Amino acid sequence: MRLIYLGLLAVCLLGTALPLELVLHTRVFTRWRRLVLSLLPVVAVFTAWDWWAIARGQWHYDPHQTIGLVLPGRLPIEELLFFIVVPTCSILAFEAVRAVRGWTAGDE
Repeated sequence: MRLIYLGLLAVCLLGTALPLELVLHTRVFTRWRRLVLSLLPVVAVFTAWDWWAIARGQWHYDPHQTIGLVLPGRLPIEELLFFIVVPTCSILAFEAVRAVRGWTAGDE
């Protein structure tokens, strides 16, 4: 049961990264600076939000569902990875739609 959270994250990433990056050539990972700049605010805000909720006792994680690697503020590593993987999958999906439809986003 400890690998379910990581497994779901892997399925999300592999289910979008392989077909969208390799088949549709969205180039999300080759433009890594752009990806990092997109992820930084998301990771910062949601990590702070989780730390706050954990500290107040409003949120907790079942230790039987995580691998046990806990970051400062009692944040499981899987939660931090969630804040990276899910937005990355969203960016991949957005770039795939742009590639297929020929849409611009004003950053060309």
